[in-house]
Amino acid sequence: MIVFRDPAEIPPGFGPSVVAIGKFDGVHTGHRAVIDRARVDAASGARVVAVTFDRNPLRLLRPELSPPELIGVHQKLSLLERAGVDATLLLTFDEALASLTAEEFVRHVLVQALGVRTVLVGQDFRFGRGGAGDPALLRAMGAEYGFVVDVVDDVRAIDDDRRVSSTWIRELLAEGDVARAAKLLGRAPSVWGEVVHGLKRGRELGFPTANLSPRLEGFVPADGVYAGWLIDQRSEDGLRPGTRYAAAISVGLNPTFDDVPVRQVEAYVLDETDLDLYGHLVEVRFVTRIRGMVAFDGIEALKVQMTDDVARVRAVLSEPQERGAQ
Repeated sequence: MIVFRDPAEIPPGFGPSVVAIGKFDGVHTGHRAVIDRARVDAASGARVVAVTFDRNPLRLLRPELSPPELIGVHQKLSLLERAGVDATLLLTFDEALASLTAEEFVRHVLVQALGVRTVLVGQDFRFGRGGAGDPALLRAMGAEYGFVVDVVDDVRAIDDDRRVSSTWIRELLAEGDVARAAKLLGRAPSVWGEVVHGLKRGRELGFPTANLSPRLEGFVPADGVYAGWLIDQRSEDGLRPGTRYAAAISVGLNPTFDDVPVRQVEAYVLDETDLDLYGHLVEVRFVTRIRGMVAFDGIEALKVQMTDDVARVRAVLSEPQERGAQ
């Protein structure tokens, strides 16, 4: 997938393109419905292009209302590529972009830079200075500039009669319900980060863990212990890129010792005691929550619980649907 960070980077004659526009926070099933429609519309020879932003626009416009993002930029680009997008225009949402009128956005970005043939948006799409642009204005401009607009219906969960949204997914993750969040995302929720040195307490207890830097990407679910996967993204030390390991994942402040100042994500790779991942970028995927985070009365009680946690994680991940889960 080609990534542009400014319309000026797009070479002349890049189009024709079918453009899907949105924040794409999570690249969940609702977002992929838009992208899938774009792929169908582009089947006659156009490129599929996602136009998105490096942050939620609310972080600039109304920071007090801006929610924590489900994914970071690295994750977003990776997921868009996996969804079948040919190119992504990742716009920096700053004062200059926020000041563009809807007409200027359409003319400079969609028409001149991308040679747009079809634009796909969701029903609640707004664009341009002050959010003045909507699908109706976009259609009117399409008639002027020679492109069509396809407004894609919301994806709804039948049992809940609720629209699939980043807000709903955040609610589920905040409750620790990663399994249900995965159904809305169409994939396991995950975080990305660098493995850093911790207190090495897990090694002392017989369960050495890969500690992720607090500066990670992705929405960290509720405190607790989870079954999941650790995917190494580097090839150092003879490891193949993308090597996947079954893992017991801990999220929280380690209340038994009460000496961890910030929430941390750490993963114990099952049956691996000498795996050196320090400095590696890894992805940690959450499959299901095993239990909440509690303080134990001493190290021995903690070790007994950790042994049980690992057994439960192993059982969960040995199920056929989880062995093949991505």
